[in-house]
Amino acid sequence: MGLSAGCAEVSYPPDIDDAERERLVQTIKDWGIAHGLAVRPPPAVIASDADPQGILATNAPVTLFPSPFPKSSFEEAKAVQTAYNKLYADVSRDEAFLGQIVQEVSGDDFISQLWHVHQRVKAEGYVQKLSLGLFRSDYMVHQDSTDPTKAPQIKQVEFNTIASSFGGLSSKTCELHRFLASTEYPQLKQSNANHGYDLPENDSAKGLAAGIKAAHDAYGDSALGHQRCVLFLVQGGERNVFDQRHLEYALQSLSPGLLVFRLPFAEILQRTSIAQTDRRQLLYKSPTNPDKVFEVSVVYLRAGYGPGDYPTPADWDARYQIERSNAIKCPTVLTQLAGAKKVQQVLATPVTQSQPSELHRFVPDDSGASKQIRNTFTHIYPLDDSEAGQQARKLALDPKECLKYVLKPQREGGGNNYYKAKIPAHLNSVPEESWKSYILMELITPPPVANIILRNGSLEQGGVICELGIYGTCVWDQGTGDVVHNAEAGYLLRTKGDQSEEGGVAAGFGCMDSCTLV
Repeated sequence: MGLSAGCAEVSYPPDIDDAERERLVQTIKDWGIAHGLAVRPPPAVIASDADPQGILATNAPVTLFPSPFPKSSFEEAKAVQTAYNKLYADVSRDEAFLGQIVQEVSGDDFISQLWHVHQRVKAEGYVQKLSLGLFRSDYMVHQDSTDPTKAPQIKQVEFNTIASSFGGLSSKTCELHRFLASTEYPQLKQSNANHGYDLPENDSAKGLAAGIKAAHDAYGDSALGHQRCVLFLVQGGERNVFDQRHLEYALQSLSPGLLVFRLPFAEILQRTSIAQTDRRQLLYKSPTNPDKVFEVSVVYLRAGYGPGDYPTPADWDARYQIERSNAIKCPTVLTQLAGAKKVQQVLATPVTQSQPSELHRFVPDDSGASKQIRNTFTHIYPLDDSEAGQQARKLALDPKECLKYVLKPQREGGGNNYYKAKIPAHLNSVPEESWKSYILMELITPPPVANIILRNGSLEQGGVICELGIYGTCVWDQGTGDVVHNAEAGYLLRTKGDQSEEGGVAAGFGCMDSCTLV
């Protein structure tokens, strides 16, 4: 995808020589560390025994230039976010619907364990009615290869309801490209290299923090007289710590004096307890001052989204302790289950198929929100015993047809999918009764884009694929459905080489990017 300068099409990215590359790279490296566009170095870069105190940081992978992105698609994705927030809030409230989803993917033990936590809490009664969602809806631009004159369309890849990451680093990446556009790009030798970038504002860290603040404010004062705090539940050895810290700092900027504590998931039972009251307040003791007791208003989970966070039964007990408490959870177990790929497939199933879409269960068919949401759907199929599932199985196992699809389990975090020719082999390697826990999604065909990626000090230039994530925040009453807060909260652009199939930045596949609208 080129950029227009007047009536002329400009090659993109700009053609830069070795000296210009070196200057840009050095500028980006310095700016990135100075402004926290950084991660802890992976073992492939710095061996753990070379940094035993964990003092080192390195640049997050990033593009040298913002990537061209269709303005109409960008605006469409932003405009639909609050409708998606409300949709997934309502899905999380529909226990019968989610129970059916869990039953349909019964071969997935992790999903079953989450459902068991919900049932344990339901048996004794939930005490907190409010829920917080920090969501991210991910999209790619689809270009009809049979009709290149047709306008590009935004199509949803997935909807994330837990640990929707990179809100902090995405803000910083947009700042970086804005800085380069005002200082470095104008100095490039190529004619029209500084052709008027259209860089949309993006303060996703502040937007996400505003959602946490809304939940904290809605929680109210402590009935026990304790100082309130917010807990970030995190993984041990988290490399993406600076991304999370940016949200913490933004939250403390919005609410001066609010304390935020980072608690490793494995230490939940050691550092928290439940008050012996009808409200079951969640209490926290800091390891540095164990005599001081805090009441937790909001628990923000940046861990707990995959089986690796639950190596022992005690870890499931820890999740149960959080879930049964009065703290507002982001997300609750039900909201996490709402983010299962099976939910996305069921909602996106066209009404014309033998298994009708369930979208109308949550959004009236004749509403503007329904049209907005449906326009973002791509073709997704079950792999169950239904007529649609049987047809999808044939597509997935066919050596030619499978090249048009990606196979997805009910997982978050990147690196879990099977693409194209790998699909038949994987399905044949697992018991057939577990196939129904997967979905089959038609691959989205993006328009050609090129860029230069800086990763671990090395440059990679060539074709790239961009994935847009739109953040949303929502606070709602799980009982009544009343929405306390609902907002679109900025964006993320992740970019990967067009020969890569996975796109996770933390998983080592993608890089941070920002949009220049065309």
